[in-house]
Amino acid sequence: MNISRLSRKSEKQKIKSLVLSVLGILIVLFVLIKFGIPLLVNLSLFVSGTKNQESTSHNTTVFIPPPILNSEYNATNSAQIKISGSSSPNQTIDLYLNGNLVDKTETKADGSFSFETLLVTGENIIRAKAITSDGRESNLSESLTITFKSDAPSLEIKSPTDGQSFLKDQNLVEIKGTTDPHVRVTINNFWAIIDENNNFFYTLALKDGENEIKIVAQDQAGNKTEKTLRVTYSP
Repeated sequence: MNISRLSRKSEKQKIKSLVLSVLGILIVLFVLIKFGIPLLVNLSLFVSGTKNQESTSHNTTVFIPPPILNSEYNATNSAQIKISGSSSPNQTIDLYLNGNLVDKTETKADGSFSFETLLVTGENIIRAKAITSDGRESNLSESLTITFKSDAPSLEIKSPTDGQSFLKDQNLVEIKGTTDPHVRVTINNFWAIIDENNNFFYTLALKDGENEIKIVAQDQAGNKTEKTLRVTYSP
């Protein structure tokens, strides 16, 4: 009799445990349906959106190479010069002079471009920037430095003097003078020697009779100063 009671009691406990287990499972399923699935969906959308943002960010940081500028000289005596260069096709090129935007142009089908621009007296630092059709910009290009100078260089002749005469063994005459920095001096088309203080000299062999001495000082911009002396040699 006691055994039968214990058996019934054990069965009741098993049934109660089973009911509690099923109830617990139903509660868990309800919580998952109510909160878990929307949470998973939101998490999935967040991850997807982050990837899209990263992709967009990657696309907007594509490197745009700066233009390449070309010039035939680094000094000139003309205020108006031509600047050419190359970049990619279908770009706008901004031209900067001493840090100021001075002109714009479009690249050709082969990526080439050119500008006609005015220089200021002295040193001109020229750079350019490329802009794509969707508004992305390159860094500024390597700079070109061009000096504009329109004044002729100074030229002072110290010896000999115009009309001076030389006799007997004085058939060699030393021509001396001074000029400005960065200037080339020629004596009858031969280069004179110039020291660090801008003094020049050249030794010229004289011929019998009158000798014409043409002295030309020319700076890097092409400006010239010319002087002509005449001396006489009588052996």
